Amino acid sequence: MIAILKYNAGNTTSVKNAVERLGYPCVVSDDPEIIKSAEKVIFPGVGEASTAMAYIKEHQLDTLILSLKQPVLGICLGLQLLCKHSKENDTTCIGIFDAKVKRFPNNLIVPHMGWNVLEVKDSPLLKGISAADDVYFVHSYYAEVSQDTKAICNYGIDFSAAMQKNNFYATQFHPEKSAGVGERILKNFLEI
Repeated sequence: MIAILKYNAGNTTSVKNAVERLGYPCVVSDDPEIIKSAEKVIFPGVGEASTAMAYIKEHQLDTLILSLKQPVLGICLGLQLLCKHSKENDTTCIGIFDAKVKRFPNNLIVPHMGWNVLEVKDSPLLKGISAADDVYFVHSYYAEVSQDTKAICNYGIDFSAAMQKNNFYATQFHPEKSAGVGERILKNFLEI
């Protein structure tokens, strides 16, 4: 069973549909027992960092996430919340990735919305993905490039498009909205 983390941030339905299309049973839940016993956990997100972290802390999901040993995939806001701090409302995040989340500079149109290519490093999450493959982004904040960065995208500046540390994987883009390339990335994660 795949658990999709419920924490009052959007996009759980799109992620659930994408996982089920690949043939995997899944459930959307904030129940610690369901999450701990899941084969894999997906931490999706569309929303605002401080509100999301308030819900996560109130339900002790931050300590639960830190304790997970199975593969975990953060998506968009999920990636940002796995970092140590977000400039969005000065939010302390979970801290898996040693990176800060910043807002795109004022000279760029935000949100960064649409298709963009990746500069891919080695990661099982990105197996079979090339520099010619487009993925779909929609975000105003980004994680800085760090030692955990596994793919870089450039939108005026380089930022972390995918990250990995131990059993934690994350994408700033939305694989569930990235057509065949996104499906391949989700399948890669589900097969880890």
